[in-house]
Amino acid sequence: MSHMIQVKINFNKERSFCYYNKKGKRIRVYNGNNFNQNLFPNKEKNLDKRKSLLNQLKTLIENNLNYSSQKDYNLNEDTRDIFYEQSIFKERVPVKLFEHPKIGSKSVALEIANLIRDKQSKGKSCVLGLATGSSPISIYSELVRMHKEEKLSFHNVITFNLDEYFPMQPNSRNSYHKFMFDFLFDHIDIQKKNINIPRGDLNPSNIESHCVDFENKIKFAGGLDFQLLGIGRNGHIGFNEPGSIESSITRKVKIEETTRFDAADEFAGIENVPKDAISMGIKTILKAKRIILVAWGDSKSNIIKKSVEEKINELVPASLLQSHHNCIFILDKESASSLNRIRCPWVYTNINKKPKNKISSSIVGWSNINIKKAVIWLSLKKKKPILQLTDEDYNENGMGGIFKINKSAYDTNIHVFNMLQHSITGWPGGKPNSDDSQRPERSKPNKKRILIFSPHPDDDVISMGGTFSRLVNQGHDVHVAYQTSGNIAVSDEKVLEVAELMKRLSVSLSITELDRLMTDEKNKLEKNHIIWGTNFHDNLKGLLTEKIDIDRYSIVNKIKGIIRKSEALQACKYIGIEKDKIYNLDMPFYQTGKIKKNDLSSLDIKIVQNLINRIKPHQIFAAGDLSDPHGTHRICLRSIYNSINNLKSKSFMRNCYVWLYSGAWDEWKIDEIDMVVPLSPKQILKKRMAIYKHLSQKDVVIFPGQDKREFWQRAEDRNKNTAELFSELGLAKYGAMEAFKRYHF
Repeated sequence: MSHMIQVKINFNKERSFCYYNKKGKRIRVYNGNNFNQNLFPNKEKNLDKRKSLLNQLKTLIENNLNYSSQKDYNLNEDTRDIFYEQSIFKERVPVKLFEHPKIGSKSVALEIANLIRDKQSKGKSCVLGLATGSSPISIYSELVRMHKEEKLSFHNVITFNLDEYFPMQPNSRNSYHKFMFDFLFDHIDIQKKNINIPRGDLNPSNIESHCVDFENKIKFAGGLDFQLLGIGRNGHIGFNEPGSIESSITRKVKIEETTRFDAADEFAGIENVPKDAISMGIKTILKAKRIILVAWGDSKSNIIKKSVEEKINELVPASLLQSHHNCIFILDKESASSLNRIRCPWVYTNINKKPKNKISSSIVGWSNINIKKAVIWLSLKKKKPILQLTDEDYNENGMGGIFKINKSAYDTNIHVFNMLQHSITGWPGGKPNSDDSQRPERSKPNKKRILIFSPHPDDDVISMGGTFSRLVNQGHDVHVAYQTSGNIAVSDEKVLEVAELMKRLSVSLSITELDRLMTDEKNKLEKNHIIWGTNFHDNLKGLLTEKIDIDRYSIVNKIKGIIRKSEALQACKYIGIEKDKIYNLDMPFYQTGKIKKNDLSSLDIKIVQNLINRIKPHQIFAAGDLSDPHGTHRICLRSIYNSINNLKSKSFMRNCYVWLYSGAWDEWKIDEIDMVVPLSPKQILKKRMAIYKHLSQKDVVIFPGQDKREFWQRAEDRNKNTAELFSELGLAKYGAMEAFKRYHF
């Protein structure tokens, strides 16, 4: 992934400019001429206004440098290329891809800002339809930044939000009213009278008239100039669930079980998620003059494929957007990963021809990596082992260009088969005193220092428990770092169970009996210990069953963290790691006591960096997936990447391999795997027993996402499926396999 170019401002009274470094040279930009924008900061005598214009110029340059190789500071600029690609890949709605959600969000925010400014210049109101959820947060953040740094005014903006839960009080922490004020309205100069959000606190008898009034307000405002949308994993837009008809308008709706299940973590259980909502209808949305749907992350990839490539279907509400004349889907590479342009572009176009938009397809040219991906795809599609694919199979599926590199299917098949075969190893730390030229890991040094990073206290054993055990058994110096406490995943009931045990120990055993268990005569128990054990449980029970005291509940969260750390310690001991090799990092970003976490800070990075620098590992294992529903994995991975970048000049890092495991939600795609470790039945059982040590996560998973299985079941099924896929490709049949992708820095 490419790094964003940072643009800086040199401000002085004589002549100011923006600048950035490219290939060791400082590039200065004084105005917006190169971008066809009327921006001339140095003509402005008022220094405050000049600063504002410089900030606008800075944003414009960053957009131009980082969003693509073209001048795509406005999403409408490259429409011709978008429609051309759309026709090639048989997409039914225009899409635009971005390297990272942050870059895509800035591009969307810039289009909104340009629309607001254009309307202001004409003395008109700008009517925006807004969405909630995780996807638009970074868009709102960028709009707030533009307001504060570039003086973007919202005084002419009228907003209409898509939906609200029912029933729901506006000041509830889960209300969309609160969401919008927290993330946008409280930080800009919008007039409060211009904010329109469906009400969730109405008397049921008034809902119909409220919905009619809401529709009339949109009509009276002149209609929606712009509608921002997210998408649910069942394809819902707003709360228009599968089955919503195209003629629907603002109304009370039923929330589908899937959607309620996905919201369960925010409400501390699905039983607390409202079953109804008030939502704009499909017809209301489709009347907007411009629609942008944003989707980030691979958890959205399957529904994006259905919405973009398949015919309009009311069971996939987002597919109804295909009928709109001015709609575009803004995606990152992960959310677009199931689209034909990413999954199998060779079927539709000559991949040797470089696309204008460098990330419109991640596959350019028949490199070894792309050949591997294509041959695996072909093998699974044809349901043939790799070694049985024919020249005809290749030519019929747009892969004949490979024969310019490998003479035939026979040569290509052997080449890819060997690539996969060489990724399989029973020695994840490297096999000592062996030829390692065809192995994923080095043979030397024989004993390696290994640092395993685990975002939560059980990710290590869930995702790589078998490999973890092998590394220990094969004599390596293994260290484990738990990046967060994972306390929010412990139920209140589990805390009470622990307190109940303490109470029963205090009450059921006499002081004499308890003293016999004490090895130190100085630490004999007294009567007040018994009283404390009893009162602790009773008071804790009162706290958790009555009105929550936030200050005292923060201590309960600390207890939950202690429970999870204790469980991780037991799991490590079971595998064979002693206490002095275990590190609880307690990264600050996580310590909010809420599901929503802070962003990564320099202190978080410093904690991780100091540990790497202290251990000087030959191998680092880290959670590399981005499917974690709460984003903790993503932030933890960023902390590791930043630390590696800061340390990579050090000599020990030049001899360090970084291996990424996938979390509890999804496994790596076969073509992405660089090392795969087979597990014997005995190792599968040992891994399961290590996961069992995390008793607070056993039987009931507090935040299961879309998967109701327990973590040990997910892990075993995933490892089994990976082994079966390798077998289908014609490789040796194993019972289970753990997979890793190497990160090159």
